Amino acid sequence: MLICVVNPNTTVSMTAKIAVAARAAASPGVEIRASNPTFGPASIEGYYDEAFAVPGLLDEIAKTPDADAFVVACFDDTGLEAARCATDAPVHMASLIADKFSVVTTLPRSIAPIEKNLVKYGLASRCARVRAANVAVLDLEEPDSDACRTIEAEILRALAEDGAEAIVLGCAGMTDLVRDLERKVGAPVLDGVACAVGLAETLARLGLRTSKRNTYAPPRPKSYSGAFAGWSPR
Repeated sequence: MLICVVNPNTTVSMTAKIAVAARAAASPGVEIRASNPTFGPASIEGYYDEAFAVPGLLDEIAKTPDADAFVVACFDDTGLEAARCATDAPVHMASLIADKFSVVTTLPRSIAPIEKNLVKYGLASRCARVRAANVAVLDLEEPDSDACRTIEAEILRALAEDGAEAIVLGCAGMTDLVRDLERKVGAPVLDGVACAVGLAETLARLGLRTSKRNTYAPPRPKSYSGAFAGWSPR
């Protein structure tokens, strides 16, 4: 089984740590292939960056037509709906649930997209609060930054003030922090990359594919200019 994990931004170091988390979560014999586009934003922080990230994401998906499943390694579910139109392999988002949870993300501008996704997936009533630690995504790649301590402090506030029983990390760039944070805060801390790999693996083993009847039907034939010249969906 081949699961492709696509980081929709262009930061190679972030893709490398996402790959480590994905391989640790995968079953024996499952191949994890992690990649990122070569064009697009270095990080995805809100709607503007998302718009520029989608073409690169779709380009990465088109490069691996034999994948059994895809994971979009971005908590905002960047390009998820378009990706489901581009392939019939299951495409899963890096989002998951606990019984009563708070989400801790990076910047305040990410709160609204996450809250809208919670409503869309029917999880809004299960989420105590979406919080921002005020940490830029690329600060997570800097070993000398205070990012981890800042995120830890926000998690502790969520547990104390929100009534949360678990914490969902709202950025794939936090994937390497999960075990250390869980140990420090004394509560379950969930990483979307690892959980999405497990979900995608299950769908692929069951032989389930994305329905192409209506909503996620392939795009109608037409010409594409620029980076997508000559490209056609799987």
